[in-house]
Amino acid sequence: MADDLDQLLDEVERRLCCLPGSEAAGGHRHSGGEAAAAAAAVAPKEEGRSPELFLSADSSEEDLDDIIDEICNDSRFTKTPLKLKSNSASLTPERNSAVIQAHRKRCSPVYLGGSFSPHGIGTNISKRTCDQLRCTACDFRVSLFNDYVWDQSCDYLFFRNNMPELSKLRAKMIKKKGARAYACQCSWRSIDELTDLQTDQQLRWVCGMHTAVLLCS
Repeated sequence: MADDLDQLLDEVERRLCCLPGSEAAGGHRHSGGEAAAAAAAVAPKEEGRSPELFLSADSSEEDLDDIIDEICNDSRFTKTPLKLKSNSASLTPERNSAVIQAHRKRCSPVYLGGSFSPHGIGTNISKRTCDQLRCTACDFRVSLFNDYVWDQSCDYLFFRNNMPELSKLRAKMIKKKGARAYACQCSWRSIDELTDLQTDQQLRWVCGMHTAVLLCS
């Protein structure tokens, strides 16, 4: 439509310049009658033009301006804004969407236990064995092995030289259903039942903190 408008205006200007009696110098505007006559001569070439655009030769220059304004305001020349479509999902979160929040918590108290005891964050109400133990003496993470106990021949040098390589530790691991073998680089324990870590003063093990995930609506 924009191309049709430009062609129409060019044709009007060309007709005005070619009319008899037009002033060749000074760049003065043509009379309103001549301009209107030229516009009327060009308008029939455009199919579907509104009848209001055809004016008589007696029309004034203001009428010519009205013609141009009407052409510009014609709905057929109005540009429709393009709507961008996207197949991707909207990035705006829904009002009821869940928000994930992570919190780090420690066991209080810290429990040890056999393979039948559930592990997780231990509390006085939820007595779970801690699986995030760390030794404050050797700064090693405490490894645990379900359904195993340590052989009585184990000593400090054995764990000092072999932790945490399981292939080497197996040499002194004995299979026992329901038990759990704990060890760091300087200490080790074989546990069968739920035990509060505070009852064993020799161990320098603490809870290394658990990551708890909370869903908030």
